[in-house]
Order: sequence, then C-alpha cells, then structure tokens
Amino acid sequence: MSRNNYHIDAKLVLEYQSGDQLALEKLVKRWHKTFCNKAHWIVKDPDAAKDIAQDTWNTIINKMDDLNDPKTFACWSLRIVCNKSFDWIKKQNKTKERLKTYHLENKTEELNESNEIELLQRNLLSAIKKLPMHQQLVIRLFYVEDYSLKDISKTLNISEGTSKSRLYHAREKLKLILKNRDYEK
Repeated sequence: MSRNNYHIDAKLVLEYQSGDQLALEKLVKRWHKTFCNKAHWIVKDPDAAKDIAQDTWNTIINKMDDLNDPKTFACWSLRIVCNKSFDWIKKQNKTKERLKTYHLENKTEELNESNEIELLQRNLLSAIKKLPMHQQLVIRLFYVEDYSLKDISKTLNISEGTSKSRLYHAREKLKLILKNRDYEK
C-alpha cells in the first residue's frame, strides 16, 4: 500500500474519531472488499467471509477511539480480520469435533446394543437347546416359523391342547434357565 493511502486512511480515521460519520462510510468503501477477500482467503467460505468482514466493522466502530496511531489503521484492521477468521475456524473445528464425538458415541451405543442383542439371542438359543426336543419344536414353530397352535398340532400330529401345554411348559423352563443365568429381570 502506498504512503498516500496510509495518509488517506489516517485522515479518515481522525475525521471519524472527531464525529464525522461520512468518514466511516469512506473507510468502509475503501476496505470492505479487502476484508472480505482476506477473510475468504483464510476461511475458504464466502458467506462466512462476509460475516467476518461485517463483524470486523462492528469491532472497528467500537474500538476506533482506542486507535492511537491512525496511520496503523490498515495493519490494525487486517489483524482484526485475521483474528476473527482464525476464531471462526476454531469454532468450526470444535463443532466438527463435537459432531464426530456425537456420531462415535451413537455408533458405539448402536454397537453395544447390537452386541447385547446378539448375546441375548445366543443365550436364548443355548437355553432352547436345553429343553426337551418336543418343547424345542413347539417353541421354534411358534416363535421362529410363526405357526399358530392349530398349525403346530397338525404338523406334529398332536392335539391343540397338547401343543398349547408344551408351549406353556417350554416357556416356564426357559424362564427358569434364563433366571438362573441372570438374564431375566
């Protein structure tokens, strides 16, 4: 930036500090595009860059009176743009980390639930294998094959009452087996 530009900026800063609002408009016209470009170069997001530039102007307006050397406006304001851009990146990284953690926790929960279900299924199958064969058949036909008691009685050539009785006794034995293994609450 040429020496003349520093003097123009310094003059505009002094005018604004003296209460001239038009001086601020001129500074915005001179610098806003540069702020947007600098922010975009850092954050690689055009919408975020515009927000950062706008936020930079808010900071400049609030702190312009604290600027002791008006000739340093360019460096001072660009440092604000850079700091706000880096803050935006940090915030995005934290958000990404939170999302990643959230997804990992959910995936872990799903895996734990899946493992728990598999374990329960294995234990249930193991318990079913401990039943007498006629009770195993009734349990498998009723729960796995989705047979009705009437269909079970026809398939096994037994009365409907017998199939109902075998199913009842099979359930009771399964409850005992699982209770002894601490799988039933």
